[in-house]
Amino acid sequence: MVSIARKNLLEDLPRFLVAQAGIMFAVSLVTIQTGILNGFSRSTALLIDRSKADIWLTSDRMVQFEYTEPLTYAQLEEAKQVEGVERAEPITLTTSRWYPANSTESSSVRIIGFDPNGRLFQPGDITQGSLKAVSNPYTIMVEGSRIEELHINSIGQMGKIGSLPARVDAVTENTQSLVASPFVFTSLKNVNTYMSAGYTSRVNCQANENGKFDCTTIYEKASDAETKQSQMPPLKALSLTDPVTYILIKAKPGQNMEALKKRLQETIPGTTAYTKAEMSQKTRDYWKVRTGVGVILGIGAAVGVIVGMVVVSQILYSSVSEHIKEFGTLKAIGASDKLLYGVIVEQSIWMAVLGYIPGMLICLGLSAAVAEQGIIILITPGAAVGVFGIIVAMCIGSAFLAIRKVTRIDPAMVFKG
Repeated sequence: MVSIARKNLLEDLPRFLVAQAGIMFAVSLVTIQTGILNGFSRSTALLIDRSKADIWLTSDRMVQFEYTEPLTYAQLEEAKQVEGVERAEPITLTTSRWYPANSTESSSVRIIGFDPNGRLFQPGDITQGSLKAVSNPYTIMVEGSRIEELHINSIGQMGKIGSLPARVDAVTENTQSLVASPFVFTSLKNVNTYMSAGYTSRVNCQANENGKFDCTTIYEKASDAETKQSQMPPLKALSLTDPVTYILIKAKPGQNMEALKKRLQETIPGTTAYTKAEMSQKTRDYWKVRTGVGVILGIGAAVGVIVGMVVVSQILYSSVSEHIKEFGTLKAIGASDKLLYGVIVEQSIWMAVLGYIPGMLICLGLSAAVAEQGIIILITPGAAVGVFGIIVAMCIGSAFLAIRKVTRIDPAMVFKG
């Protein structure tokens, strides 16, 4: 029966190649769509996944990594005093404009401030320069996959962030979210200075009902004369009222994470604590579900499967129709329906395997080619096995149309003139 399946499959080579082209199309579309979805969602949480924090403390209004409301530096000091906390470090996210020295084009950038001497935040894989470089005044580290977009040719190049100078002293990789502006990393003092450039600040404190003071920093736009006189202001260290975006927590050994999260939230009102895995998943789910990206890519994958099923079912049905008398002869001499079905299913499995292998190789090659542009098509072993299962199921499912025709064969037709 296996030899009959192979002979039927290869008897008409052009038709066989058309079928394989359809299966390759289905494999490629399903793999690329799922790979883009996996790579896209992974990129949105790269900085979270690479961190060494056990817990991320956020505003209770946080939507996802880039959409949140700020905390204050004072809350960092409170977090350090919570029982079970071994270490706490802040990071700050803000948006500004990058003005390269060698171009008139400006770009929106996402500035991420962190402590270069810290242990919990990991700004990717540094390929040029060093981590300590961003400790210097007005120095930054940029994401290598978007370096051309920022018109940066090499480290040491000067530009401006807002109205203040910035020197590119390091390049990193494997940090960039596909949906975000180019990432720029610098020290907390640098980012605090960039955030307040062109503004003056004052602290307004009022006594609350408990007899304690609630203090807020009020920023006011400086006059043109003041701005001109302070083109290179000294770096502004964070005060207790300055904003930070997240507080990264390292727990002491043996701590129960759920209990520690609860203590942090009770101690610091208006916050929510997430484990690293929870924070990562929340960000991924936002982009997959709430933005509809998952639905769009899922529709593309479904189209690939439908096209493949149509092509395969037509080829198998045509093959059975052309050999209907041969199938009738087998049935007349006593072949069981199970054996006849086996011929058709065997053909469909061969088509699935022979279409899957070149299709997957094409996808792997494409994934490697676009990776240099910062586009991640993530094809994991699990995803590859899953796509193979889908393609085999697709081909076997397509075979049922042909199987129905075989079940209706009347063996007497062999003896009719």
